[in-house]
Amino acid sequence: MTIVPPEPGEPRRPLGPLNPGDAWVVADSGERYWGRFGAAGVLAVDAERGVLLQHRVGWSHFGGTWGIPGGARHQDESALDGALREAREEAGIPEGALRPRFSDVLDLSIWTYTTVVADVVEPFDPVISDPESVALEWVQVAEVAQRALHPGFADSWGRLSALLSLRPAIVVDAANVVGSVPDGWWKDRAGAAARLYARVSAWATAGVAAAELGLSADRWHPEVSFVVEGQARGMAEVGGVEVVRAQGSGDDAIVAEAVRLVGEGRTVKVVTSDRGLRERAEAAGADVASAGWLLAQLPAS
Repeated sequence: MTIVPPEPGEPRRPLGPLNPGDAWVVADSGERYWGRFGAAGVLAVDAERGVLLQHRVGWSHFGGTWGIPGGARHQDESALDGALREAREEAGIPEGALRPRFSDVLDLSIWTYTTVVADVVEPFDPVISDPESVALEWVQVAEVAQRALHPGFADSWGRLSALLSLRPAIVVDAANVVGSVPDGWWKDRAGAAARLYARVSAWATAGVAAAELGLSADRWHPEVSFVVEGQARGMAEVGGVEVVRAQGSGDDAIVAEAVRLVGEGRTVKVVTSDRGLRERAEAAGADVASAGWLLAQLPAS
């Protein structure tokens, strides 16, 4: 493997200096891959308009084909951050307009490409904001394969499109998870719930390993509902995880949330070690995972 800068005739962001990641990784076979630290891109999904595709300018790698906004990652930049940054730079996608759903990684050992599939939560019109695009278009999912696709995107499209109907959700029985660890939580129930909430928020933001959800791809960002009851109802909601404040029975609120999400077509996992609640959640159409399953994945306090 060797690292080489762009060749003449292959300009990269001429309005600003090159980033150290803007270089070709060349395999022993001679194949070239853009991005010293790997590359990442966003497949934006709109419920009505389809997916956002980029028609690549002729001088770019596989110019004239259709792909997704993306490019080289910066040094020490996560794939998620790199993909969202490239989406802003190449398609003018406003910050906050997308909610990541899952990521898929092509790992060639010398180079990786991460596709972040993200749902549009604030509608926008894409804008060609750098010289790498001829056009940006919303294309219905059924029509994507009819375009002349970038070979890399073409190879992944079948796998990605098969996952677009999946929308996992997790409902956390906060009282049960807090109570599963004898760490003195009973002295400050609201504080213990708030500390768990911070850890769950960080976990959800970073993404959940696909294998933990029984799904393919690399990491998923499920919708998480954090159900609290009693004294914990007064805790603040400061992260990206929704707090559901049970007005009566916490178990009833958890089941109601599971029923709502299943009714919306979500694949729901309820986190609790309560046997009675497990039976009710399963009857509502949800899977159940234990408190230990969640705690094993959370970052330290």
